[in-house]
Amino acid sequence: MKATYRRYPIGIQNFEQLRNNNCVYVDKTELIYQLTHTDSIYFLSRPRRFGKSLLVSTLEAYFQGKKHLFEGLAMERLETEWAEYPVLHMDFSGSKYYDVEMLKSSINVEISRWEKLYGKEEGELSFSNRLEGVIRRAYEKTGKQVVVLVDEYDAPLLDANGDSELQKQLRNIVRDFFSPLKKNGQYLRFLFITGISKFSQLSIFSELNNLKNISMRDDFSALCGITETELLTQLKPDIERMAEANGETYEEACAHLKKQYDGYHFSENCEDIYNPFSLFNAFDAKKYKNYWFSTGTPTFLLDLLQNARFDVRMMDGMTAMDDQFDAPTDVITDPIPVLYQSGYLTIKGYDPMFRSYTLAYPNSEVRYGFTEALLPRYIHRFPRENSFYVMSFIQDLMKGDIESCLERTRSFFASIPYDLENKTEKHYQTIFYLLFRLMGQYVDAEVKSAVGRADVVVRLADAVYVFEFKYDGTPEEALAQIDSKQYALPFQADGRKVFKIGVNFDSTTRSIGDWKVVAE
Repeated sequence: MKATYRRYPIGIQNFEQLRNNNCVYVDKTELIYQLTHTDSIYFLSRPRRFGKSLLVSTLEAYFQGKKHLFEGLAMERLETEWAEYPVLHMDFSGSKYYDVEMLKSSINVEISRWEKLYGKEEGELSFSNRLEGVIRRAYEKTGKQVVVLVDEYDAPLLDANGDSELQKQLRNIVRDFFSPLKKNGQYLRFLFITGISKFSQLSIFSELNNLKNISMRDDFSALCGITETELLTQLKPDIERMAEANGETYEEACAHLKKQYDGYHFSENCEDIYNPFSLFNAFDAKKYKNYWFSTGTPTFLLDLLQNARFDVRMMDGMTAMDDQFDAPTDVITDPIPVLYQSGYLTIKGYDPMFRSYTLAYPNSEVRYGFTEALLPRYIHRFPRENSFYVMSFIQDLMKGDIESCLERTRSFFASIPYDLENKTEKHYQTIFYLLFRLMGQYVDAEVKSAVGRADVVVRLADAVYVFEFKYDGTPEEALAQIDSKQYALPFQADGRKVFKIGVNFDSTTRSIGDWKVVAE
């Protein structure tokens, strides 16, 4: 294959910079044209690293009339007027908001920059007065309506989610800042607000009763992210290079990319969407790694799961009602919507009769990364220690050494500190669940998520291992359940050797007790 250099927009969130540097760009401008010509006040929620900032920057370039940046794109064909508007762009993602002054400082810097362009009048002291003045004077000076672009509006509120008093103060500041937007609607050509969370939008933007939430609309579901169609057409050369670098066929590379980075759905009938951050990093490095999680998992989300006593085993498939996604609240308390909005869960099905969604992990990258982030919360060990255990367990299993596997498991649990607060059966079941989920990155490891399955099934090339764990029971009871429920039956006809493993977990020693292995 003839090698051609391709520059990927990794770390580039500015549309002008991306285009001037000839970076790979998946053309979203037809959707942007539709967006800007159907209505004028929008809200869009998407997970982090999904291209929200690039989208906002593209809107900014479009409304500034920078026609040359859109050469060769759909917008060049669609737009005929190319009017230039005054643009006020506010990005809340650039700082961490640990106190009120940090937020005030960020807002003041932006308003001051706008005031240098459009002036300031005496008596404009509050943020709302100053923003209102800027909007009005921008309109009067240019004769054009104003475009307001707000990126990551909820960043201050998410930073302070664990501090209710601070969050209340930050909320009031943000609310004051945005309050002029409704009463100055005659001066506005376009208003676009992005964020991760939809929790607070109704209270912060309560006066914007014409705010159109397009976060779960089919027609705008592909505004951020890369659809499967876009991948297979606009990025086909990149797939070919990925296949060549990893000794795969083109079809195998497509399947590998799909398993690792695909699976997001943001509406009822949304086409499959790939994580753009992970996809471009994979193409650049030509390696299948977990890139999205290298940017970190929000601490507040892990805290929320623990405080809500959320059963993480439910994340392989759970139901959420339609109204859960738009419930306004001052403090985030329900983990399910935020797990979805943050990208850790996605839509896998929709029941129109009950207006309910089936949610699950979108792909292997998210399942592994989130599991790895969760496990230290339950066992107080470093992630690298957990990864080493998982790898060693699988290596023993590949050698057929089941005894060493279980001895290793016994040692693992024995090393967990005794000062853990939670010593219930559910707690230890969750640890087993997370451990075996981590094994799924190396082998086909299925963890029980529905009635009628064994606790764990590990499938290797030449053998299948069916595990059943009992809490203060006996190995014999565990084996009896495997037989009575016929957990091993589906694997007995494919030619692989099947091992049934009954294991007792002893609450007294807080570790693996007896076990029994039966080969079929």
